[in-house]
Formats: sequence, structure tokens, C-alpha cells
Amino acid sequence: MPGIDESQTFYPLGIAVLTISDTRTLETDTSGALLVERLQSAGHKLIDRGIVKDEIDDIRARLNTWLDNPAIEIVLTTGGTGFSQRDNTPEAVRPLLDREMDGFSIAFHQKSLQSVGVATMQSRAFAGQAGDAFIFCVPGSTGACRDAWDGLLELEFDSRHKPCSIAGALPRLRDICA
Repeated sequence: MPGIDESQTFYPLGIAVLTISDTRTLETDTSGALLVERLQSAGHKLIDRGIVKDEIDDIRARLNTWLDNPAIEIVLTTGGTGFSQRDNTPEAVRPLLDREMDGFSIAFHQKSLQSVGVATMQSRAFAGQAGDAFIFCVPGSTGACRDAWDGLLELEFDSRHKPCSIAGALPRLRDICA
């Protein structure tokens, strides 16, 4: 039966949150704030938080800096996954990935279908592995971030989740959480 094994040790992950938006500031970024609140409430470590314009070079520059930081094991991006002319997150991030995590997109869309219906088809949410880190890209709405975290990412990031969690794929936890 899948779920949290309370007899196991919880290992906090190092997470960075990047909001991709031409208009948001830290004061108006409710989506990034929700992700920060959720990850900290779950016991993970917020290593960094930022906002960049929806420009491919700006997105890649921030991500490359974070990917060079071994304390950052997970990057959560919010925004830029739709179909407007300014939505560039997939185009910026996919070239950085070594592998895509197709299951995240499928699970996110199944969950999102329950809250926004067929409008979920307008999202290009995705995830993948870049070096030893993982990047999860979700839409910019607070509701979409809630859909991504609650029941999906919160479990995927919990080292106690069985049969497995992303923790077992991270170098420092490979032998512990396998």
C-alpha cells in the first residue's frame, strides 16, 4: 500500500523556488509564497527564492546558478507554462534536463482536471532531472501550485513515502532511501 511509513526517518530536501513572471514581485507572488509555505511546513529547507522575467536567457541563468549549488536538490518553478507569447518556461528549461519525468505531468494533469476541468490541457507542466537535481515546472496560478503540491509533490519529496520517493534518487540519500 503506498503511503508514508512513519517508522522511517524524514530527511529534509534543499529546495529553491523560482517564479517566472513579467509582473509579479515578492509582495504579489502568491504562487511562490504558497510553495514556500508548503515546503517549509513539510520540514524541507528553502535554500533560495527568486523571481525572473519570462525570458529564456534569464530563466536559464538563474537555474544554472542554482544547479551549480549542491545544497539545491529540487527546484520548483511557477509560471510560464501556458500558451501565451510570453510563456517560455518549457523552452528555457527542457534543454537543461538530462531526463524528463513524464509521470509528473500525467499526475499533475489528473489532479488538475478535478479542480479546473479541461482547462488543464492549456498547461505545459513538466519535470525532469538536471545533473543531480530535479526541476518541477508548474503553472503560475496559486490553485495550480496547490494542485501540484497537495498530494503530489508533498509525497514525492517525503523520504518516508513508500514504495519510493524522489529522495532515493538524490546522491546524498541514495543508499539511505533506496
